[in-house]
Amino acid sequence: MLNFSSLCFLQRSLLALCFILCCSTSQSASTNATTGLSYPIKSIRLIVPFPAGGGVDAVARLFATKLSERINQQILIDNRGGSGGIIAAEIAARAAPDGYTLFFGGSASHGITPNLYRKLPYDPVLDFLPTSFIGEVPYFLVIHPTIPAQSVRELIALAQSRPGQLNYASAGNGSTLHLAGELFKSKAGIQIVHVPYKGGAPALTDLLGGIVQMAFNPPTLTLPYVKAGRLKVLGVTSAKRVEFAPDVPTMNESGVAGYRATGWYGLLGPKQLKPMINQLLHTRSQQILSDKEFKDRFSALGGITMASSSIEFSNFIKSELAQWAQVVRDSSARVD
Repeated sequence: MLNFSSLCFLQRSLLALCFILCCSTSQSASTNATTGLSYPIKSIRLIVPFPAGGGVDAVARLFATKLSERINQQILIDNRGGSGGIIAAEIAARAAPDGYTLFFGGSASHGITPNLYRKLPYDPVLDFLPTSFIGEVPYFLVIHPTIPAQSVRELIALAQSRPGQLNYASAGNGSTLHLAGELFKSKAGIQIVHVPYKGGAPALTDLLGGIVQMAFNPPTLTLPYVKAGRLKVLGVTSAKRVEFAPDVPTMNESGVAGYRATGWYGLLGPKQLKPMINQLLHTRSQQILSDKEFKDRFSALGGITMASSSIEFSNFIKSELAQWAQVVRDSSARVD
């Protein structure tokens, strides 16, 4: 039988063992087994440069859910819409480089917007550290069924025979869809007239009504009307054909050499983000891009996952900035 002293000693031993186990569990929960980093130990803010409820927000939330599962911390979406992504990008660029504020950047904030404004409160290259390319949403070149063209080549020939008589709709001046049309004009050597609308819905309405002849639109907005015979799709703007519409040729295949215009997304951090944190986030992001559920749900939103290294992503951003700079100069594009 244990005496009182023995019981006290046993009790103290058990308490000490519990303390050691608790410390060990806490340490393992906050330290990454691969890197030894005590990150993340709290929730992470992901700044999204568009309002809640839109296409970009849907992709960001899908990605954030998967990232949260892999790092065992909550990802809080912070929607900061307005000014083509300028407001959100500035906040992200000025954030502490501790990995707890990240940016869901893309073609607007790191491609088009920097070329439309003379002065920006952030530098898309110098103020950010590209972490991981996530994916892109290509566009379809669609025309009204009354237009006598069955391919991009035939449309180009028609436009060349009627300079300035065909027009294309977009969601507004300075939008990706506007500049996709300007890039088409430049590379195809044709004269078509841009008709800007205040949003994609009125532009689509007039396209369906035949008031405008063509447009570059996202697949999810286009395919239902193509299947119904109310629009004709001639080409896709990505570098490769898309799985959900394999019969649609790329613009490049259709004779418009070097054409690529997509809405794309990527994960970025402030420039001074610690390399080991950046590498951890990159690794987890690449795992997400291989996740079948993520790929299927992203595809349902019209997207294509794009795995790459951080360096490849950085080089892609620079190439996008250069391409749209040329398009903006050639077209004298402006924002509303």
